[in-house]
Order: sequence, then structure tokens, then C-alpha cells
Amino acid sequence: MEAAFVKPSQLHPQRDPLTLPTTSTSISNLKTFTFFHPSLRKVKHVRVSNSATTTTSLSSSHNPNSDISQLCLLGDLDRAMAYLDSMHDLRIPVEEDAYVALLRLCEFKRQRKEGSRVYSYICKPMVTHLSLRLGNALLSMFVRFGNLVDAWFVFGRMEERNLFSWNVLVGGYAKAGFFDEALDLYHRMLWVGVKPDVYTFPCVLRTCGGLPDLVRGREVHVHVLRHGFESDVDVVNALITMYVKCGDVSTARLVFDKMPNRDRISWNAMISGYFENRDCLEGMRLFCMMIEHPVEPDLKTLTSVITACELLDDERLGREIHGYVLRTEFWRDPSVSNSLIQMYSSVGLIEEAEQVFHRTEGRDVVSWTAMISGYENCFMPHKALETYKTMEAEGVMPDEITIAMALSACSCLCHLDMGMNLHEVAKQTGLITYAMVANTLIDMYAKCKCIDKALEVFHSTHDKNIISWTSIILGLRINNRCFEALCYFREMILRLKPNSVTLVSVLSVCARIGALTCGKEIHAHALRTGLSFDGFMPNAILDMYVRCGRMEYAWKQFSSVDYDVDAWNILLTGYAERGKGAAGVELFQRMVESNITPDEITFISLLCACSRSGMVAEGLEYFNSMKYEYSITPNLKHYTCVVDLLGRAGKLEEAYEFIQKMPLKPDPAVWGALLNACRIHHHVELGEQAADNIFQDDTTNVGYYILLSNLYADTGKWDKVSEARKMMRQNGLIVDPGCSWVEVKGTVHAFLSGDNFHPQIKEINAVLERFYKKMKEAGVEEGEGRSDIDIIEASKADIFCGHSERLAIVFGLINSGPGMPIWVTKNLYMCKSCHNIVKFISREVRREISVRDAEQFHHFKGGICSCMDEGYLT
Repeated sequence: MEAAFVKPSQLHPQRDPLTLPTTSTSISNLKTFTFFHPSLRKVKHVRVSNSATTTTSLSSSHNPNSDISQLCLLGDLDRAMAYLDSMHDLRIPVEEDAYVALLRLCEFKRQRKEGSRVYSYICKPMVTHLSLRLGNALLSMFVRFGNLVDAWFVFGRMEERNLFSWNVLVGGYAKAGFFDEALDLYHRMLWVGVKPDVYTFPCVLRTCGGLPDLVRGREVHVHVLRHGFESDVDVVNALITMYVKCGDVSTARLVFDKMPNRDRISWNAMISGYFENRDCLEGMRLFCMMIEHPVEPDLKTLTSVITACELLDDERLGREIHGYVLRTEFWRDPSVSNSLIQMYSSVGLIEEAEQVFHRTEGRDVVSWTAMISGYENCFMPHKALETYKTMEAEGVMPDEITIAMALSACSCLCHLDMGMNLHEVAKQTGLITYAMVANTLIDMYAKCKCIDKALEVFHSTHDKNIISWTSIILGLRINNRCFEALCYFREMILRLKPNSVTLVSVLSVCARIGALTCGKEIHAHALRTGLSFDGFMPNAILDMYVRCGRMEYAWKQFSSVDYDVDAWNILLTGYAERGKGAAGVELFQRMVESNITPDEITFISLLCACSRSGMVAEGLEYFNSMKYEYSITPNLKHYTCVVDLLGRAGKLEEAYEFIQKMPLKPDPAVWGALLNACRIHHHVELGEQAADNIFQDDTTNVGYYILLSNLYADTGKWDKVSEARKMMRQNGLIVDPGCSWVEVKGTVHAFLSGDNFHPQIKEINAVLERFYKKMKEAGVEEGEGRSDIDIIEASKADIFCGHSERLAIVFGLINSGPGMPIWVTKNLYMCKSCHNIVKFISREVRREISVRDAEQFHHFKGGICSCMDEGYLT
């Protein structure tokens, strides 16, 4: 019979199936021979001479092999092994029965080391073949230990094999996840004429489901019918499971319906099969049939049904199932309670989940994790962290899911200290090796503005998956390191195929720095790979074009597919950023006429568009229509927009009165809108009042200090400017350095404020000096603080603008052809000085120049800006 013939050899090519391992042991001249006499139940120590005469005498007077068998029957493996060692030292032959007994006891007790020792003794005589009985014992033991290498070579040394031999080895490879190899063995078994039995088919069918391979599964189904096992319940249950795992639920149901006899496993397999294939309603119908049949559900049935209620998002059905569970014997089982906690939290009934949690006896780590996850899913990160701390205090060790959920809560709260503690726990417990934990750590550090720590975790993660790469790309984007984000993306695509989530993250990077060429490349990649309509991809592409200022591309993208309300909102936001209120209003009317129901975000964008275009009456009308025409209750963001609408129009007192009459308590954003209006219209007293209200609730947002400093600087109160800057330093706040990006010939270039390291900086500065000279000769106001270092230090424009867009614009002029438009993106506001200079440059060079600052677009053409000189930092 052929010894070696199947793919498992690929798993261990170094081993020759014709060679068995040997172990050499030196034998001393005098040994202590230990044996156990069953009748006396005492251990006797006999000193014997290592000679043939003594051995023969001992063997003739007593049979040591039977003593080994008796010791194995009594479960005394240590003494049996000592007996075996002594027999080999004395070269007393060990019978097959003794070896088989030892192997079965080693398998039963999971003693891998002792089993390997017995195997080495068997192989010492350099046997060429193993008997069927001894070979099967070795096969069974090695497969139980998961040692497929030695199992395979034992199989090759067996002089004959029976059905048990094949079943054990097929099952071993299947259990280890080597499904193709297991199926190859099964087909070889059929080829040599061995007929499968009721133990073979369930194993082989589970293997087909594990791949999954419906074609081969159907082939095995034919074999089941051919060999007459279509009525065996275990085999048919395996058939149902195979079809379900392969996604063919209809065939699984046909098999189920034709079963003459069904047990609980049959019902569970079919019910869970419907749930796994997202046909929860049919699964619930079958569950009701099961109860009526009647077949009592077990623990597996109930947990599957509860999970189905979660998938259906059906609160009423979940309560009914809970009521049914309380009438069964399983209501105290922690696994049922854990499923109920997960189900209630998924449908937003967090109080019911808490009740189940507190009533659960013997809560395990899964119970605690389910509750922490429930709080996280219900946007209650504070409660999630409190629950984790309580779990820790009760001495329950977290698992990888617990740590990941707690880290996710830290991300939401930007709770860095707690996140670092969890990082340390993950290191100490070894959970840091799980990709889920590493990925949430990356996300937590990135959102807590510790991007270097996030990079450290990323680089220390060995098995980086698509989520790892996406997390670090998005983290770099959040921390304004967009160029690095693009570099990591380029590195990632050399290793992994990006999914739609990754592409959405990279598109947001392109939108942030105005990298139109890169964004268009990603759009093309999405079209080629079929991801352009996946999830958020269509809206991400649209948003990228809008933020890059290419409204013509945006409209083409918008018109190519049927878009939802989010797409209309993106376009509306684009018009708001450009201060095109009339176009925004017209778009809103088209949206309503297209039977798209506006949402809260729609009205935020619409109110912003009206605010930046001075359309006060229209904005107030839309605000009032929210509640009465569209049944949308205004939130704080809408009230902030109205304050901004009134304030920008100079109606400061009306804005203040509007705040006083608000039904909601105004937050810092509402007062910030009033402060900004006071900055625009130089109203110091009301501005200070707004600032006082802001700093009662928020002392960490640098933007409010910038607005207050600007208000003081505009009115010449430089001592107050110093006080505001002192407050910033006391609170540990710094202003991000000014940075501008310009795309030239498909490459994005970045310029920092005061950048003296760019290769073309001398040429750029020389061109700028010529523009300054021409402005002076033409009598055009240049703006404040260009060369005097002391004035630069005191000037709000240099502090909060940085003038980096000047460098980017001149670089674009130098390195692009005549008449080509220049597109610049910057991270801070545009100041009056830069605004005047860019207006002058656009007229001088007769080019269109677009600058997108932190708040809006400025489109310069022929010395005129689209903001009509109202959108810069005054």
C-alpha cells in the first residue's frame, strides 16, 4: 500500500516518511528495577545485574508487560513510565499490549512529553512497519495532541490501515484547519476502496463548510446518498450545517424538511443557519415551529434567537424572547444574560441591559465586556470606563475585547491617562499582541493628539491588517500630518489591497490639503476596483472635489448617481464656504423639489450660506420653518448659526437678545459666534461679555483666545492682547504654525510660516519683494507688519495667520505656465495683509488664485475677491 501520497507533506517537507526518530540511551551496569505488583499494591525495588542471565531469570519468573498494562488500567502513568524505562534499560522486550495501554493513557491524560517518550521507545528497533493496532493508538494520540507531523509519518509506516485510521487522520487535519488536505485524504481513502461511515461524513462535511466549498460539499452529499446514510441524523445534521456555511440556505431547508427524524441539533443547525445568512425572520418562524413541534430549545437555541432580535433591531420581539427565557431553566445561565445585555444595548435600551447585568449571577469577563460595549454603543463612554474600573476592582481579568472597548471609550473622551494605563495592562497581560487592541490604541493616541505614540504602537505591531493602516492614516490626518498620511497610504498599497474605508480616509486627507491629483487617482482606483459606490465612497469623492474648490467636478460626480441627503448637504456646505448664499438657497429649493427631506445638517449649511451672504431675512425665515414645516427641533448649532447671521450683519444687540431668549442653555460656540461678530464690528464691551461666558465653560479652545486677541488688536488695546496671550500660555495653549499647501504639476508642496529651507526660497522672496515694491509705487495698502520683527511679534496677523499662503502662491506662479490658476489651502485664517497682497497679485499676473483658509474660500480674479473683503481676519 502506498505510504505517502497527499498534500500534508507540504506542512513538514523536512521529514522523510521512511525514517522514524530514534533515541539512544546508555545503560549502566547496575540498575534499580522498579515494578508494581497488583496483588500486593506495593512497590518493590530489585537490584539486578545488567546481564542476559539475570534478565532471563526475571522474565521467566514474572511478566513485566502485564504489570505495565495493570498500572495503565489504574491510571498510574508515572509508575508505568518508570517501569517502561527500566525494561528498556534491561533490554526486556515490551509487548504491543503494553505500548498500546501506555499510549491510550498518555492520550487520555494529555501527557504530550510522556507520549513522545513512548514513541521514541517504539522506534528504537528501527522498525519499518507498524501494526494496525499500535499504529492506530499512535495516530489517535498524536492527532489529539495536534502533532500532525508525527501522525503523518506514523500513518506512512502502518503496514495496513482500516477505516479508523483514515477517520482519525482526516479529522486531525480538518480540526487543525487544513481543509484541502483533509479532503484530499478523504478522496484517497475512497480511491483505495475504504468505505466511509457515520463518523467520516460529519467530519468531511464540516471541512467543506469550513472552506467553504459548495461544489465539493454537494459531491460529498452524493456519496452520502450512494452509501445509504441519508437517514442517519448525525450525517444529515452535518449536511444542513455544510449547506448553511456555504450560503445555500434553500438546499439546507430542503434537506431539513425531508428528514424523517429530527433532533434538537437539527433544529438548531437550521435556525442558526437562517440567522447566519441574515434571514432572521425565517429563522424566528422556524423557532416558533420548533416550540410547537414540540422540541425543547437548549442554550444554543436561545442565545441564537436573542442575537437575531439584535440583528432585527426589534425591541418588542426582544422583550418577548426575554419573557420566554424567564420561563425556561436557562434564565440563570451567564451566556443567556450576556446575549440579553448585548441585545438590549444594541436597540438602545441601556436601562434594561443594566437590569439584566445586575441580576446576573456569577458574572464573567464576557458579562462585563457586554456591558462596557453596551455603554460604548449607546454613546456613554463615561459609564463604560466606570464599569471597567468596577470590573478591575472586583478582580476580573480583562480580555482583548474588554481592553479594546475601554480604549474606544478613552478615544471618545480624549482620556489619555486612562488610555495609557490600559496600554500598560495590555502589555502586562500579553493582550497587546492582538490586532484589535493595537488598532484601538493607535486610534486612542491619535485622537488624544499623541500621534508619535500612535506611530510607535503601529510600528511595533507585527501583524498589521487593513484596520491598522487605516487607523494610522486617519490619525495622521487628524493631527495635520497629511503628507505623512499619503506616504503611509502609498506604502500600504504595496502590501495590502485598500478597502472603501481606507480610501475614504485618504480622500479626506486629499481634501484637507487640496491634493486634487491624488484625489482623482483614488477616484479612478475606486472605479477600477468597483468601490466607487461602496458605503461612504460616493459622498467622500464628492466632498473631496468640493473642498478642493472644483465645483464643476463635484457636479459631475453628483449627477452620476442617485444621492441621499448627505450629498445635497455636502454641495450646500460648499456654497456656504464660498459665501454664495443665493446659490445655496436655489440648491435647497431643488433639493426639496426632488423630494429629499432636509435634516438638521441641511439647515446648518443653509443658515451658514445665508449668514456669509448677508441674507438675514431669508436665514431667519428658514430657521423658523425648521420646526413648523419640517418638524426639526433646532439644536445649539442652529442657534449658533442664527447668532452668527445677526452678528455678521451688525445686529449685535439683536443677537445678544436672541441668546437671552434661547430655550437651551447657550454653549461656548453660541457665545463664540457673538464674540466673532464683535470682532468684526469692533464692539469691545459686548465682546468681553461674550468671552467671560465662554471661559466659564471652556478654557482649552485656542480659537476663542484668538478671537479675543483680534478684538483687542483691532481697537488698539495691545495691553489686552498681551493679557489674552498670557492666558493662553497659562493654559498650555499654542497656535498651530501657519502652513499652506499648493499643488503644482500633480505634486503637493507645503510651506510653513517663515520657511527658509525650501530650495527655491530665495527666488520666492525675490518675487515677493518685487510685488511689495510695485504695491508701494501704486499706492496700494500692503497691510501690517512685513519686515519689522518687533511689529511681527505684536501683530495679530503674523500670530494667527502666518502669511504662509504668500510663499505657496509665488511658488505656484514660478513653477506653472502663464494663465494657469493657482489653488492654495491653508490651516489658519487669512489676514488683511495677505488678502490685499493676493488681490494685487491676481490683478498683476492676470491669474485666478483660490485660497481656502480655516473658514471659507477666497477666489481672487482681476484684483477682486469673492468674499467682497469681508472674509479675512481683520
